[in-house]
Amino acid sequence: MQPIDIGDLRLDAGNTSKQSALYLAIQDKILNGLWPTNGRLPATRLLAEELRVSRNTVTAVYEQLKAEGYIDSRRGAGYFIQWATPDHYLHTNTQDDLQRSTPSPSLSDLPLEGDETYQRPPFDAHVRNRPFSPGVPDLTQFPYKKWARSLQCHFQRAILGGQNDIQGNLALRQALSDYLSFSRSVDASPQRIIITVGAQQALYIAINAILDAGEKVMMENPGYAQMRKVLDRSKIDVSYLPVDAKTGVDISLLDQFDGKAVYLTPSNQYPMGTSLNTNDRMRCIEWAARKTDGKQARWIIEDDYDSEFQFANRPYPSLQGLATKFHGDAANVIYVGTFSKTLLPAIRVGYMVVPESLVEKCLSVKDAIGGDTAMHIEEVLAEFIAEGDYLRHIRKMRTLYQEKQRVFVQALHQHFGDRMEVISQAAGLHVTFRWKDGLTAREAKALLEEKGVTIRTLAFYCDAETVNEMPDWMHRTLVAGFGNSSLEDIRQGVKKLAECFEGEE
Repeated sequence: MQPIDIGDLRLDAGNTSKQSALYLAIQDKILNGLWPTNGRLPATRLLAEELRVSRNTVTAVYEQLKAEGYIDSRRGAGYFIQWATPDHYLHTNTQDDLQRSTPSPSLSDLPLEGDETYQRPPFDAHVRNRPFSPGVPDLTQFPYKKWARSLQCHFQRAILGGQNDIQGNLALRQALSDYLSFSRSVDASPQRIIITVGAQQALYIAINAILDAGEKVMMENPGYAQMRKVLDRSKIDVSYLPVDAKTGVDISLLDQFDGKAVYLTPSNQYPMGTSLNTNDRMRCIEWAARKTDGKQARWIIEDDYDSEFQFANRPYPSLQGLATKFHGDAANVIYVGTFSKTLLPAIRVGYMVVPESLVEKCLSVKDAIGGDTAMHIEEVLAEFIAEGDYLRHIRKMRTLYQEKQRVFVQALHQHFGDRMEVISQAAGLHVTFRWKDGLTAREAKALLEEKGVTIRTLAFYCDAETVNEMPDWMHRTLVAGFGNSSLEDIRQGVKKLAECFEGEE
């Protein structure tokens, strides 16, 4: 195959480095479809000679583009344009090209077991962050040096050592407004964004701004365990929406619900890994548009968990953006997000997008509980987003996590064949899988802990009072994180899992 004719490829003679200029020039050609899919890029030596730059510069640019998913390399053949650019997975679909994204397998109803819910073991950072721990990103891939340089620069500004705007740094809110509009179709002016100390604080603020003690909310079961703690602490009456492993959340139960709010993770239901399709999203939106007894507003809290990491399908547009499209300012959706998976949990920055009418009430709740993010952290993050570093990092990590997810599923099939069934979609930082007989999930977890592997049972994510209603397969379902695992960690971890099952058949 002949290499691509680079044609009018030219480097911008501005203040940027030759490496950055070449990266941007090639990226522009790919994103605008000027170079064909699967087209072969010129050899590094030839392109270096043509553009009068060093071969090392070209190689570094090719490797960066490969890391971010724009190009791929084939041994002995060179570098080729990917069939789908990484931005394909970072933009939401338009209404015209939406198709349902269904997870691999099939299963049924759910609620779950729960001793684990009530047991809080002593915190051990090593155990919590080791391979297969759910919810932990790859801690080795964060751009520490760049972050540290920027942090040092901003930390020396005396003004940033004072009191912060309770709503959050304006520059960060402006950067987030642009990013969320571009990537998730969120309708979010900076005036409607509130910066929080992680997603959990945002959820606490949301619940206490829209509900009083004793009022009712619905949430998914299994679902986000920390949200149950928020609701319990706020003395909110909780009802559950069962999650089917094939069809996802059973939204039909909303029609009989007489409460004021529902909490959902529609992009990548945690931990089952299903997505809420457009029809169900519209049913939720119309439910919220109908006031209870014709008086009180109903609310949707949208936790856009793991929406950045979709590997097989483009993500659906945010439920918030869809609701605003149909109901404008009357859309009662609170959108919640965090940087804990895309960057690092230790940064402790989350955010919420709320209707203008709710901003002051949310700020009042936040003011009461305290807990502002340090101003210099917000300044660094604003710069990181505005300069494009955040989007580049997500592209790179999406490619890496896609490979980790593939290797995990491949290892399961290698060691277990058809015995293990993956029930989560190709998205996020975890794999949820089940088996039919033999060891229970609790037994498998205990054996893996002895081998130095941290994993969770599905029961961890379920309401403890539903334990007696659990179907048998839920007792044999595990949730494994792969974010902070190397490819070799994944292979060895699955091998250790297989060892747990040896001799029990």
